[in-house]
Amino acid sequence: MKEKQENLKREIGILGLMSNIINTVIGSGIFVLPAIIAAGLGSASILAYVFCGILITLMMLCFAEVGSKITETGGVYIYIEKSFGKFPGFLTAILLLLSAITADAAIANAIVEIIFKLLPSLQSELLKILFFLFLFSGLGFINIKGLKNGIGFVKIITIIKIAPLLLIAFIGFKDVNLNNLVLETVPSIQQIGESSLILYFAFTGAGSALSVSGEVRNPQKTIPKAILISIFIIGVIYVLVQTVSQGVLGSSLPSFTENPLGEVANKIFGPIGFTLLTIGAAVSMFGGISSKILSIPRILFAASKDKVIPIKKLSKIHIKYSTPYIAIIAYVTLCFLFAILGGFKQLAILSSASSLLISLGISLATIKLRRGKKFVSHGKTFKIPGGYIVPILSFIVILWFLSNLSENKILGIGIFIIILTLLYFLINSKIIKRLTKKYIEFGR
Repeated sequence: MKEKQENLKREIGILGLMSNIINTVIGSGIFVLPAIIAAGLGSASILAYVFCGILITLMMLCFAEVGSKITETGGVYIYIEKSFGKFPGFLTAILLLLSAITADAAIANAIVEIIFKLLPSLQSELLKILFFLFLFSGLGFINIKGLKNGIGFVKIITIIKIAPLLLIAFIGFKDVNLNNLVLETVPSIQQIGESSLILYFAFTGAGSALSVSGEVRNPQKTIPKAILISIFIIGVIYVLVQTVSQGVLGSSLPSFTENPLGEVANKIFGPIGFTLLTIGAAVSMFGGISSKILSIPRILFAASKDKVIPIKKLSKIHIKYSTPYIAIIAYVTLCFLFAILGGFKQLAILSSASSLLISLGISLATIKLRRGKKFVSHGKTFKIPGGYIVPILSFIVILWFLSNLSENKILGIGIFIIILTLLYFLINSKIIKRLTKKYIEFGR
């Protein structure tokens, strides 16, 4: 496939892309996940991580193959758009955008709550709004000033984020009671399914992190390597953290639902450990926002450039910094407004369902790109061994995950897709286009 000249610089290497993936995937969830999974599976929770890790690897192999063939900016949006057309691309872009905005707004509020708990004297609505303004404008400014600034910041945050997790994982082994790791009962298929669905969402985020594909050096090799190495590292960290949490707290682990890792740190390091882990949770949340502000505006940029989103200014690139500055400003502004207004919990159901649907699309795209002769990429691309076995297995796994979603989530995403479908065809109707053209001419 011939690559478009986007005027975005290819400055991201394998470490930068890996940092963005790890930073996006490992969010605040890891700080509460051990208790949630242990509540459902007990000591068998460690096996659930391994099982889910294998299933996630099937999906990530599909992302790796498609990502090595389609190397333009936009990540999963561009993968879907190039494989299936503008309408599926539009759905993907809007679903990703809304999921990211609502998630960032919710995370920003969670960070404020942690700060107010540590420093209750600061608690006020004005300071909360000022914090949101500083957070989103600051991260927006860093990313507008250049890709190297944005990716460099993500690298630093990633190191700070995983450091406390690794400390718990390795130093905590001395406090592990092996009796707490003994498998007492074999979980049912239904229990594994429910827990695997929760764990699936702990592994999501790689798709949006790939939105910077058009700025990756040697993408045919870098993208597959970064995806697979990152997912392996994330899986190892998750298994180690769950093992230590289970080994240290044992059957009491499910009772610490609010901050299980804080309790583990308290047992290992004393009260200072609890405080440091609480701060670590805030840093982890902050890191997730920083990666999204680096990545998601690239989806807006790509969708605007392809005229999938009819706002031309979103595809503008800064003359000096070579960054999609209008898209970045638009994204951080929306995040800021959502963070202030709040009350968008209903939209949170879109995140889980839409990420599964997008992963389903990537599995199908893997098959289509192999069969479609028009997709010819420069250089040697990554190809999953074993023919169509992996993408088909990935497709089946995602259908299984979808079948475990609640009726509310399925109904919610169904209604939202219908609304987006009507909006898409309304935007692209000839009558609307004609009226818009006349309005522009009249304005001149």
